[in-house]
Amino acid sequence: MTYTLIGTAVSLYTGKVRGYLRWKNVAFREQLSTVEAYKSVILPRIGWPVVPVLLHDDGSARGRAVQDTTEIIDYVEAHEPGPSVYPDGPVQKLAALILELFGDEWLVIPAMHYRWAYNRDFAQAEFGATSYPDLPPEERLAAVQKSVDFFSGALPVLGIAPDSVAAVEASFEAFLAAFEAHLEQHDFLFGSRPSIGDYGFLGPLYAHLLRDPASGEIMERLAPRVADWARRTHAPQHALTGDFLEDDDIPPTLMPMLEMFAAQQLPVLLGTARALAEWSEENPDASELPRIFGFNKAMIGHGDTVVETDRAIFPYPLWMLQRVTDHLAGLDGEARQSAEKMLRSIGAAKLIGFELPIRLKRENYKLVRG
Repeated sequence: MTYTLIGTAVSLYTGKVRGYLRWKNVAFREQLSTVEAYKSVILPRIGWPVVPVLLHDDGSARGRAVQDTTEIIDYVEAHEPGPSVYPDGPVQKLAALILELFGDEWLVIPAMHYRWAYNRDFAQAEFGATSYPDLPPEERLAAVQKSVDFFSGALPVLGIAPDSVAAVEASFEAFLAAFEAHLEQHDFLFGSRPSIGDYGFLGPLYAHLLRDPASGEIMERLAPRVADWARRTHAPQHALTGDFLEDDDIPPTLMPMLEMFAAQQLPVLLGTARALAEWSEENPDASELPRIFGFNKAMIGHGDTVVETDRAIFPYPLWMLQRVTDHLAGLDGEARQSAEKMLRSIGAAKLIGFELPIRLKRENYKLVRG
């Protein structure tokens, strides 16, 4: 049984999956997500243009096509032996799920900002080499201009605007400082084995913020341990080695990053849940959710730099939040008490007993009503 990962080095979410597959010691080949790959594989199998896609030759006629980084990782975890990236400890697993959500859906903000504010020419050249590898470099740049305009033009939907740039950068530098301090004592988030939370961080921190040259210089200068972590977590490693911390321990150095989730991302998620309730009431017969519900005010930044900005309301992060709340709901006794204590300590008490207004699931590569 073989795997093929369709994606590109410049892709945030491909970087997340590639690092995981390397650690899991899974044999796979990588196929560049060229324009031809979209036409011949991605669109016919997935139905819309997106990477990464994992193809698994499982012995069936067409094999399996898996899309979405979380679903890809869970698919491989279910089909391959060996240690897991999910901690057994209930509180560690809760924290790991939270940090995957934070990495995937919040660190994407600085990842996109730094790419298009400081690394635009590099990114455009990478887009061209990915989409049209057989064209001369000058023709590649022209051929991907529309794609570059689309991605760079998407910054406002993330809340990135002239009056929020300083807040985005200050918040990212505070995150780097917190992660740098943690890495003085630990190889990864929860010990000497990478977790699902590490891979949530890996996409933005490696594929955009380290690999892109201008932001990479910033990371190397401000947080050299974070840069080293990104290289280690993405590179081929001594696979399947390392352990999570004993006794379900959450190290004190992890708390500032969990507090950032509670202070920055959680209010946006709770507001999105209210928008989901309104959408569900207004569209009781609709199954597939829209990519966005519209726009709303959101707070972005850290500490004294927080500003209010317009931002799109994305329902997808609620599916990842549902993984967090489902795990919490499945705990009882001492494990539940410990989990609730951790949530209160980081300022996320509102998650205790929280449920989405409707269940969500991914079906046919789209987000739908559960």
